[in-house]
Amino acid sequence: MSDSAYNTSTWDEARPDARSVPQILGQVMFLVAVAIGFMVAGTVFGRELTESTARICFFAGMGMLVATWFISRLRYGALGIGWLCGFAVLFGMGLGPALNYVAQTDPGAITTAVGITALTVLGMAAIGFMLEKDTVRWMRPLSFVVLGAVVVSLAGLIFGGLGALSPVISIVILAASALLILVDFNYIRKHATENDVVWLATGIFVSIVNIFLSLLNLTSD
Repeated sequence: MSDSAYNTSTWDEARPDARSVPQILGQVMFLVAVAIGFMVAGTVFGRELTESTARICFFAGMGMLVATWFISRLRYGALGIGWLCGFAVLFGMGLGPALNYVAQTDPGAITTAVGITALTVLGMAAIGFMLEKDTVRWMRPLSFVVLGAVVVSLAGLIFGGLGALSPVISIVILAASALLILVDFNYIRKHATENDVVWLATGIFVSIVNIFLSLLNLTSD
């Protein structure tokens, strides 16, 4: 799942000096929590879906995420928030049957993945927020790394398994997504305004999902 929903056209634009970093951080994290909540609800609603229906939901969610790359109106305001919640639900519905299967056959894998995901996000967020170096230029290449790895992973899902490459792809997505968490929180400290809240929340949410799914793939039987 790619994090390329970033509003890259505004990276180098001048930012107003009057901004409240704690307020922006609070708004971003509130939206991330809301998106995760909608995704969890989607997994509950979708746990009994057939595999084909679940895939349709997942790819519909991916389509909505991709749309945010090209339609700026989907990256801010009430429409952006509603759009984020919409594809979060679809992601949850798409993953519902698979997560339900893992929960029944290897529940420890989900617990482990959730715990390590939380520690990874907290650690990278803290580093990014405290880091003096401006890391904004890492955002684009890291996003392309995640996008490429996700495309390969989805191709394997559609046309056949990745075999021995699957753990490697998971590690690449995990590492790049963790670094994107660092970059996002560094961006919040140094550049973000209220117009950036929705797309930052989108990027952080997608990175969290990527980290969780990568860890689940690495830890489940």
